[in-house]
Amino acid sequence: MILWLNPVTGASGDMLLGALLGLGAPIDEVRAAIDSTGLAGWRLRAEQVQVDGIAATKAVVEVDDTSTERHASELLARVRRARPEPVAELAASAVRAIAEVEGALHGQHPDEVHLHEIGGLDTVVDTVGVAAALHALGVTAVHSAPLALGSGTVRCAHGVLPAPAPATLQLLRGAAIVGTDLPGEAVTPTGAALLRAAGTRFTPPPAMIVQDTAYGAGNRRFSQRPNVLSATLGAPLNAAAEPLVALECNVDDVTGELLGHVIDRALLAGAADAWITPATAKKSRPAHVLHVLCRPEREPELTELVLAETGSLGIRRHPVDRVALPRRTTTVTVEGHEIRLKHGPWRTKPEHDDVVAAATALGLPLRTVAARALGAQPSEP
Repeated sequence: MILWLNPVTGASGDMLLGALLGLGAPIDEVRAAIDSTGLAGWRLRAEQVQVDGIAATKAVVEVDDTSTERHASELLARVRRARPEPVAELAASAVRAIAEVEGALHGQHPDEVHLHEIGGLDTVVDTVGVAAALHALGVTAVHSAPLALGSGTVRCAHGVLPAPAPATLQLLRGAAIVGTDLPGEAVTPTGAALLRAAGTRFTPPPAMIVQDTAYGAGNRRFSQRPNVLSATLGAPLNAAAEPLVALECNVDDVTGELLGHVIDRALLAGAADAWITPATAKKSRPAHVLHVLCRPEREPELTELVLAETGSLGIRRHPVDRVALPRRTTTVTVEGHEIRLKHGPWRTKPEHDDVVAAATALGLPLRTVAARALGAQPSEP
């Protein structure tokens, strides 16, 4: 998946996290990754807010230990514990970038750097949270419009500094930027470090099939423009073809119950798909053609299953290529009933079984429950 950002009011770690949660990154997976670091006394929730008329997601991070000063090595050791491994790598890359820049500015080794404003435990939550959200959404490439930078000054432990702060400018080496009259710090060091760690390329929107757009809300409010980070998730236009194997056999002496059983067993055994088409066989007998689509490594097992269950004396096989567009699943709540939504590049569809269960329990028509599910906001677990 491709992520394209439009940071018209800059970027911070919590704005980026909010935007990714708004795109459907499961908050339970994000929390699990943060929890795997062993960090205690933290909370993360996603709030739906309105920012100058724009519906946005605000990532609210709370930590019991509110100290903002720590050695970079302590934060780095913490984020390296995150799981899965790719999450730890990206988060550690962001924290290491901050340490290296601060070390260069103060003439210290990165392991010895004492961080001030960004030494808080919320930095662990932000970096690991963003890394986990990118991983959960399957993002493989990040693109961004030029970063809007603030102006004036910022106050920090070292006194009053020009905005952007020196550390932030160093982290933005190679990035595309544009000046604004926004007061103070628009791009935070954590935001800059995360974009750098993610290998962000600063380009116009890349060629992709737009899947969804969400907005991450910032803390401040500006009179000039809404303080949100726009994030668009998309699929590459040229989806790669996946090599599969199609298995087929004709049957004219098998009951409908048995054919349904074979389809269920094939899907449980790892078939990508299975279906039946009616046919007229030899001696003009009504028959069925059983089709099973699978990956090559599943072919022997599924061939044996079909032959054993149907009693057929043979099976045909031929290689096929399948182009599968990316998809993802989120969960919404309709009057207390959870319904899964399947999102593809072109449409979103409620899971039928979930709609049936909710409609039955609520005494409502299927179409009513489906419409409510499509209009609902994703729910937190």
